[in-house]
Amino acid sequence: MSKGPKMHLHSVRLKNFRGYRKSTTVPFESTITGLVGRNDYGKSTILEALGIFFEADGIKSDKSDMNCFAVQDSEEQFEISCIFDGLPQSIVLDDTVETSLSEECLLNEDGLLEVLKQYKASTGKIEGTYLRCSHPSHPDISTLLATKIGDLRKLGETRGVAEHVPDKRVASFWRRAIRASYTPTTLQETFLDVNKGLSLDSKAIWQKIQDLLPTFALFKADRESNDGDSEAKNPLQQAVKEAQLAYQKEINELEDKVTRSVLDVANRTLIKLSEMAPDIAQALTPVFKEKPKWVFNFSLEGDNGIPINKRGSGVRRLVLLNFFRAEAEKSAHGTQRDVIYAIEEPETSQHPNYQKMLMHSLLQLATQPHRQILVTTHVPALAGLLPQESIRYVTRDCENNPIVETPSPRILHEASESLGVLPEPGIERAKAIVLVEGKSDICFLNHASDSLKEAGILSTSLSDLGVVPIMMGGCGSVKHWVTLRLADKIGVPWCVFIDSDVGGGAEAEASLAKRRREIESAGKRLYTTRKREIENYICTDMLFQKTDKKIVYTDTCDAKKIIGAALRINPNDVIDKYWPMMSADMIQNCSSYEENNSTHYEIKELIEEISRTIFSTEASASL
Repeated sequence: MSKGPKMHLHSVRLKNFRGYRKSTTVPFESTITGLVGRNDYGKSTILEALGIFFEADGIKSDKSDMNCFAVQDSEEQFEISCIFDGLPQSIVLDDTVETSLSEECLLNEDGLLEVLKQYKASTGKIEGTYLRCSHPSHPDISTLLATKIGDLRKLGETRGVAEHVPDKRVASFWRRAIRASYTPTTLQETFLDVNKGLSLDSKAIWQKIQDLLPTFALFKADRESNDGDSEAKNPLQQAVKEAQLAYQKEINELEDKVTRSVLDVANRTLIKLSEMAPDIAQALTPVFKEKPKWVFNFSLEGDNGIPINKRGSGVRRLVLLNFFRAEAEKSAHGTQRDVIYAIEEPETSQHPNYQKMLMHSLLQLATQPHRQILVTTHVPALAGLLPQESIRYVTRDCENNPIVETPSPRILHEASESLGVLPEPGIERAKAIVLVEGKSDICFLNHASDSLKEAGILSTSLSDLGVVPIMMGGCGSVKHWVTLRLADKIGVPWCVFIDSDVGGGAEAEASLAKRRREIESAGKRLYTTRKREIENYICTDMLFQKTDKKIVYTDTCDAKKIIGAALRINPNDVIDKYWPMMSADMIQNCSSYEENNSTHYEIKELIEEISRTIFSTEASASL
């Protein structure tokens, strides 16, 4: 097995593939990447190229994949290259001895694993698979990975390095010693044929490398509904694939036991045969022609026996939605194999509420280890939820060639204009704006402000002053970017309120610091909760009164998940359901803290401070 961090798809490079005539590189984020842009500009082409590369179910290349202009120029191949990052620190190529991809000179000049597949223009069939790497140029050591151990031993003895080989039965030790004897080594860009340049006493090094690569599952928007519809089997068939990979060690052990048992019977049979017909027995050798195929066909059927692939596209996509919701809630810790989920147009055949639910599930799933998400979308509301850094804007250059651009202020502006990404309604009537991450924050601020005013704790609520909380999506999302700039354009005062995520670890702290710098550099204020998130302010006694459930959490716990799990509701619905039940006294008690030998009330002070900051002294004096 390998050691090291999550391996992910760093980028894909296309050449002569459909509309991508020129060599075009598409970089990906290690978590989630959103491909956005106009129709027929090449977004789906990128996902389908990956499907062809990874040999995904139902995706095959053919001669129509060859770029027509390349055909006119008499070019004979199209190419798909995948580049991988997060590589294992070690890999076993020879018996049980560890080496590394770097030591074996199998990485490209950027230290990444790059796999190139070439396909024949006239048929679309694969012609060759290569590793593009910085490899030794000296002829004696450029072919070491294709050299059998007997020949390695001879070369090593000739070079006088035998005494530096700790175990002379292990090829990687010989390769290491031989390379060292040629130091300094000149490296050059090399395309190693995985079938010819990577063989090792009949053991394929390429197979060892393949076993490290992520698995890939593509869910398309326009699959036809028939018995062979892989979207109908998927995503559950993908779950079968992952389960098999999880138990691959046990499967291999079972295969070995079966092999040994059958070979034992065969050998004993030949012994008996040799007693009667030795000539025939000597000419026979017991050989397993192929390993067993582990095939599991899994589907969902209703009481009427109609399988899921015979249901409407809306129902099938609804199953897909809930597959990703389930995956998002499942811990992927301990998973040995990385998985890339590619989803084309998740909005297809779904209600807008379900579309957003799916995107939130994908965003949550992308934070888990060993999971990488690629998604295409045309829907502004979904594109707006994507993190800014994850956007890949697919457009055309002046010669009408498809190009893929990474985020910058100009690109984000073009992408948002192209998609029509807009902030939430209400911004146009506001006298002042508090930008928040989601609808739960709006409920939190409005109910707290109104309740404290009704109790006489505040003299004026936010709504009285015309302060409108506006949902901007998560900080760093495209919608956030659009809303911040529109808030500046309409010329009303604004500030930002978000969860502190205190207790969420170093990554959460770094993210908050980045957001603070971004907001304060614009001359605005960023307010955060003292506790981890707004759910941590919900009174546990009130929950007990309303639900008869005793729920315990601290100020830095993930209260949203704890409450959601205890009450069996969606964690994102906790505030909307239970915060309106909080009285002014409960709000005061649950937000009180001690400082400088006096008691303070955080939420009351927050609302006062928001008004003081974004209004003139006269406006804030009414509080």
